[in-house]
Amino acid sequence: MIATQLPLVTRLVIYLAAGIGAGIANGVAGGGTFVTFPTLLATGISALQANISTTVGVLPSYVGGISGFRKQIGAHRSLIVSLVPSCVVGAATGCTLLLVGSSSTFRSVVPWLIGAGTVLFAAAPLVTKHLEHIEHTHPSRRRALFVGVFAVSVYGGYFGAGLGILLLAVMAVTLPFELAELQGLRNVISLIINLCAAAIFIFHGHLALDAVYMLLVGTLIGGWLGTLLIKRLSPQVVRALVIATGVFTTYHLATTG
Repeated sequence: MIATQLPLVTRLVIYLAAGIGAGIANGVAGGGTFVTFPTLLATGISALQANISTTVGVLPSYVGGISGFRKQIGAHRSLIVSLVPSCVVGAATGCTLLLVGSSSTFRSVVPWLIGAGTVLFAAAPLVTKHLEHIEHTHPSRRRALFVGVFAVSVYGGYFGAGLGILLLAVMAVTLPFELAELQGLRNVISLIINLCAAAIFIFHGHLALDAVYMLLVGTLIGGWLGTLLIKRLSPQVVRALVIATGVFTTYHLATTG
C-alpha cells in the first residue's frame, strides 16, 4: 500500500486524525475501533499488532464521557464496583483467546454478536415494557446483567469493535435507567474493560508505539468532542445514532471479515 511508504511525520498525523475520529465515535455511540484499526493496517502494521495497539490507544476516548456524565455515574457507584470482577475476568479471558488461540472461529461470529446487540438495543423499549412486571431488583435481571457484562467483556478483550453498542444493549434491557445514565455507565464499563486488556497487552509487548502515542492524544481530544456533541442531542437522536453505528459495524465486519 502507498500508506506504508509515507514519511514518519505524515503517518503520525494520520494516526492523530484517526484517534480524533475514533474518540468522537466512542463519545457518541462506540465503534471507534473501525476508524483506528483499518488505519493502522493501511500503514503496514500487522492485524494482531494493530488490534492490541488500538485497544491501548483508545483508552482516553472514554475519559471525556466519564467527565461529561459525572452526575449520572456518581449515583451508581456501587453498581459499577459490583460489575468490576465480571469486567476484569471477562477482559482477561478475551485477551487470552486473542493471544494464544485461533482468531478465525471467533471472528466469524463477531458480526452476529454486533448485529444481535444492535437489534436488542433497538428493541429495548419493547422488551422492557414486556418485562415491566418483573422488578429490576429481581435476581433474574441481576444475573442477566452480570452474565451479559461478562460476555461483552470477553468480546472487548478480544477485539472490542462495537463494545459500547453491546454494553448499551445489555444494560438497556436489564437496568431501569434513562439513556443518559446508560451512556455514562457505558463509558465507565468500557474504560474498565479496556484498562484490563491494555495492561495485559502492554505486559505482552508487541505494540506499535508511534501509533499508540498519537492515538492516545487523538482519542482524548475526540472523546471530549464526542461527549460535547452527545449531550446536545435528544435521546431519540442518540438512540438512532447508536443503532446506525451498530448496523454499519455489523455490515463492515460481515463484508470484510
